[in-house]
Amino acid sequence: MNLVDNLEYNTERPKLFIPEYGRHFQKMVDHAVSIEDREERNKVAKAIISVMGNLQPHLRDVPDFQHKLWDQLFIMSNFELDVDSPFPITSKEVLQQRPDPLEYPQNHPKYRFYGNNIKRMIDVAVQWEKGDMRDGLEYAIANHMKKCYLNWNKDSVEDSVIFDHLKELSDGAIDLAPDGESLTDSGQFLKNKSQKSNRNGGKKGQRGHRNKKRH
Repeated sequence: MNLVDNLEYNTERPKLFIPEYGRHFQKMVDHAVSIEDREERNKVAKAIISVMGNLQPHLRDVPDFQHKLWDQLFIMSNFELDVDSPFPITSKEVLQQRPDPLEYPQNHPKYRFYGNNIKRMIDVAVQWEKGDMRDGLEYAIANHMKKCYLNWNKDSVEDSVIFDHLKELSDGAIDLAPDGESLTDSGQFLKNKSQKSNRNGGKKGQRGHRNKKRH
């Protein structure tokens, strides 16, 4: 009965700073912190680092990995271990600092079917000088937008819709509507899409036929 009363549960034990190393490692670090003699404390700290490195011998001699081990040692000591580290001691605040949130590249979520590269192409075109080169690029962008629009499960789209979207995405810098030019016919884009789909379907069918068992 006494044995049961003396059982230790993990929920009653101190929380591990790095659970991957286990409680025995944590006790080794706690012992190192309690050592009063600095020379002996340094010796024990290096022994702990050596054991930590033995867990991953293929990375043990990599300088950056050694630095990581020392950082982990200080973390497990709650930054209370006073030893001579061969690397600059990273502060607790720096290690606990959260990374900056990532910015999503989607600038115009309501036109997601165009993709982000379209906006980059438009930004480049706006910076070009007026002339034939820029005119050609603007119509190439508009045609690609029309193709993307039709790929978005649409059967047809008026050129005026594409021109309006292009004008909006370029903040009014590109307005093709007054030119009176027409983009590639929607049927051509759909025809090319259908031919590509048939080619892919035919290849799949051929593979399936070749792999089919004969009786």
